[in-house]
Amino acid sequence: MSRARRRTRTARLSAPLAAAVLLAGGAGAWALTGASAQAVTGSADARDDFNGDGYADLVIGAPNATISSQTKAGYVAVMYGSADGLSTSKRKLISRSTSGVPGSATAGQRFGSTFAKGDLDGDGFSDLVIAGGAAGSIVMWGSASGLTGGTNIAGYGQAPQVGDFDGDGKADLALFALQKVAGDDPPSGPATVWKGPVSRAGTPTATLPILNKSEWWGYDANDASCATNGGCEEDGDSISGPISSGQAGDINGDGKDDLVLWRYEGDGVWGSRLLYGGGSTGFTRGWAPGEGSGTDAGTGVGDVNGDGFDDVVVGNDWSGKVQVALGSAAGLTAERVQSFDQDLAGFPGVEEEGDELGASVAVGDVTGDGFADIALGIPGEDFSDLTDAGSIALVRGGASGVTGAGTQTFHQNTSGVPGVAETGDRFGVSAALLDVDGNGHRDLAVGDTAENSDNGAVWVLRGTSGGLTATSSLAFGGKDLAAPYTDAQFGFSLR
Repeated sequence: MSRARRRTRTARLSAPLAAAVLLAGGAGAWALTGASAQAVTGSADARDDFNGDGYADLVIGAPNATISSQTKAGYVAVMYGSADGLSTSKRKLISRSTSGVPGSATAGQRFGSTFAKGDLDGDGFSDLVIAGGAAGSIVMWGSASGLTGGTNIAGYGQAPQVGDFDGDGKADLALFALQKVAGDDPPSGPATVWKGPVSRAGTPTATLPILNKSEWWGYDANDASCATNGGCEEDGDSISGPISSGQAGDINGDGKDDLVLWRYEGDGVWGSRLLYGGGSTGFTRGWAPGEGSGTDAGTGVGDVNGDGFDDVVVGNDWSGKVQVALGSAAGLTAERVQSFDQDLAGFPGVEEEGDELGASVAVGDVTGDGFADIALGIPGEDFSDLTDAGSIALVRGGASGVTGAGTQTFHQNTSGVPGVAETGDRFGVSAALLDVDGNGHRDLAVGDTAENSDNGAVWVLRGTSGGLTATSSLAFGGKDLAAPYTDAQFGFSLR
């Protein structure tokens, strides 16, 4: 499998009690069972496939949903792929009120703001790690019947990441504690790497440091007290600044996954941080585009130019441009960056202030040509006298990286796309590329959390050899899944 394929956005319930019953495994909880389990026929990336049928499964966050009378307790919806793509009847809803999931729904928890996929226990089925705030994260375990069970990971409830960080062929889990986003000086919070396989009891094979000792703040190799006591100001089990999101991929081609994290740098400023995988010694810091960008922007990782090294795409930075940093054996350097906006030749539309090009980013091979393409959310896009109606673009990858040729854009007024564009919709606020019908072409999921007064909705456009098509596209929200939907911000996060 090429690196381009490897990577990487009904009636209303009448009472909160009904929502709790629903999310505890009632009518809204679906999973493949018995005779309905299928032999593998699709070709989706295994890390996107919870039930091993060859079709990617889409995970959608609705962190502001009310669960068991608790406002902003949150849930995730898992949409299982098939040869026909996604269907609102084939889904599973997961919250802290779901049977088998540890803990309980708590107001303000925003369960499902972020999550990660990967086969943590090595059984051939991808697993789902869901961030749960101060209560920690949970792991839902993949199986032939879909996601099942629930294992709590206490103390680490923010932006989990899955990848083979030590290069041993087994998935590892990077974990970060919840930290407040406030103040001029971001606090340091606990962080760790669980070396895989991870047991279903929640026990890793080993625990690895998050940072290489030489990368610790204030560390001096010649100072015996630093070496003995684990660093002078910060040790290898912590990281500076709250983490909001991240992506994993092998940027320098050494067989170890690297991490690009979006972190709070203090004084209202967000920026990206690159950590190169390093095994038992911890990650090593590197440069990535988007440092000190000033906003929590989109990030994607994938092989855009097909050279065997994953590239890093950062959108909506302080310059208003998208940055594509090309990977190499030396990693990322500022000298190998492509920068563009909507004035790029071949890009439909015109660059305007406030467009927020790349507020969401997803990277994956839609056309099947071996080059990863780039989906860019543009939630601030204005058109047809509508302000901030939003759109999404697909920019093609190629041997020379990004040229703009063949770029496509879509919005709710595009022929074939369900719905009608409205002022303030902010279509494109989240995005994901994954092969939900298993035909070798990544499909696009795009979110709009402001749809229907912050209820939120998700659209899915099919991938083909010619790019994306609106034909047979699907749109749905929490209401269509018989799930809590009022002000849920359904589609806040996609993967």
